[in-house]
Amino acid sequence: MQEVQQSRLCTPVEKQKPNHESDQCPECSADSIVQSNRGDERICKACGLVIVTQNIDYGPEWRVFDQQDQKNKSRVGAPLTQTMHDKGLTTQIDWQNKDGHGNPLSSTKRTQMNRLRNWQARIRTRNAKERNLQFAFSEIDRMASGLGVPDLPREAACVVYRKAHTADLVRGWATEAIASSCLYIACRQDEIPRSLDEIAEVARVSYERVARGHLHLSKELNLKMTPVDPTRYVPRFVSELNASEEVREQACEIIKIAAKESHQSGKSPTGIAAGALYVAGVLCNEKRTQDDIAQVTQVTKRTIRDRYREQIQALKAHGVGPIRRARLREFDY
Repeated sequence: MQEVQQSRLCTPVEKQKPNHESDQCPECSADSIVQSNRGDERICKACGLVIVTQNIDYGPEWRVFDQQDQKNKSRVGAPLTQTMHDKGLTTQIDWQNKDGHGNPLSSTKRTQMNRLRNWQARIRTRNAKERNLQFAFSEIDRMASGLGVPDLPREAACVVYRKAHTADLVRGWATEAIASSCLYIACRQDEIPRSLDEIAEVARVSYERVARGHLHLSKELNLKMTPVDPTRYVPRFVSELNASEEVREQACEIIKIAAKESHQSGKSPTGIAAGALYVAGVLCNEKRTQDDIAQVTQVTKRTIRDRYREQIQALKAHGVGPIRRARLREFDY
């Protein structure tokens, strides 16, 4: 009888049990409780008693019934997201016009489903507040896509907009201005190198309105942001200029030396990066014109000249080798 009972068991794998479950069999009092391979049964190895069956399985769905299930073995829907006004809790009716077996719907059913889709789109936004959030989040997503901003700053921008909307800071302001300001704030907080000029370029409002919105939200929401590190702009600018890794390293070194000499306090980080790239190009024999650098960094040639002169003074004060000193003479005029 013992052998028959053992043969009916799944191959047991001993696992650590939760503290609230006893390891002693209620039938034979043996301390030999194990868990099956599937994890849904607790079994006594001594007498074969199944103590607990059909526990809740929090793992993915491994069974496959059709091709669609094979692509998506999930027991739940999509996670909550801050990038949608309803946080992704509402559902949508599929546009494929097929039934559960994959067969196309009749013309009558298609008309009915189109009507239901229209009503579904209407009830997703119940009031003006939700419509405003929906439009603002779509603007944030559009601008973030144009700037190549990752998903995390997008969600952070939507969170900032929700806070501003809850605090009634959006009233009297254009939605596009506040949305673009929230995206800039999120990029600053996550240290994503995107300047106000770049935000204003993809926004549907002017640079001045984006800047005013940024100051308005920072003051009212008491947002604290650290100064932008100019070295974070360097890799992207180097890539757009098709320069070498040596230029990138040299430009970052120039920025750090200038920071020690206190030559970049209160200056635009993009202007500092532009001047450092110009000097680094000369030092590495990969000179780029001021027009090329100005076009990539979106700063004026006047700013580039002012910044690189300050950085050259910092390099001379810091001390450079004879080769660099000889190349720096090109800037003496």
